[in-house]
Amino acid sequence: MTRTEIEEAVKNFLIEDIEVEESLIKPDALLKDGLGIDSLDFVDIVVIVERKFGFKIKPEEMAEIRTLSQFCDYIESKVG
Repeated sequence: MTRTEIEEAVKNFLIEDIEVEESLIKPDALLKDGLGIDSLDFVDIVVIVERKFGFKIKPEEMAEIRTLSQFCDYIESKVG
């Protein structure tokens, strides 16, 4: 899966499943403060990522991830 495909998949599930406004989705957007993703949304994201990308997110690995770009980096490191 290419980086572009990962970014597109993440963008799509953020819009469709988490109901983030498309205009807010930028690489440097902060997940919590910029996109308004709360702890319940993160639970949904974990399930979606498992289903779409085929790996489990470890909470300790997510601790340092702040931006959408870092999140895509993380996914790319797992599926690449």
